[in-house]
Amino acid sequence: MKTFFASICCLAIFSFSDLQAQFSSASLQASGLTCALCTRAINTSLTQLPFIASVNPDIKTSSFHIVFKNKSRVDIDAIRKAVEDAGFSVAKLQLTGQFNKLLVKNDEHVALDGQQFHFLKVPNKELDGVQTITIVDKNFLQAKDFKKYSTASSMKCVQTGYAGDCCQKTGIKANTRIYHVTI
Repeated sequence: MKTFFASICCLAIFSFSDLQAQFSSASLQASGLTCALCTRAINTSLTQLPFIASVNPDIKTSSFHIVFKNKSRVDIDAIRKAVEDAGFSVAKLQLTGQFNKLLVKNDEHVALDGQQFHFLKVPNKELDGVQTITIVDKNFLQAKDFKKYSTASSMKCVQTGYAGDCCQKTGIKANTRIYHVTI
């Protein structure tokens, strides 16, 4: 019986120590909006995603404050697709979450919330507490801004969004989705 409880304890400690970030909210700026109906279309599309608790639109800035359901895995591509399905595009997406002493380095990959992230144009830093990261992948910001970040690394994943040979050297499986971010 002691062995059983010791195993459960070790499993719980391992599971919690692996959790280095949990995203709680996002700030999304959309492009192409011209009226309140445009905002409503995006709002309706976003609220249909199962991991989103609420969406608060700001018509004046074409932005949306998104709150995620507690302990839900956030599907970043689903957010982009929801905006595109409403007929618009993402101009900027920032994720805010609680970080637990996560060490990040420039041009390196990190696993967060069950997903792979590649940090670009960042100082070596420990993220602890509430922090915001910005998605800098193609289709998550304006083309001129993507160009600025895409030249920050020679790794092919920056252009494709998926693990290539360079990423596989660090143990990431081929064709794994990799999100490129900055602080």
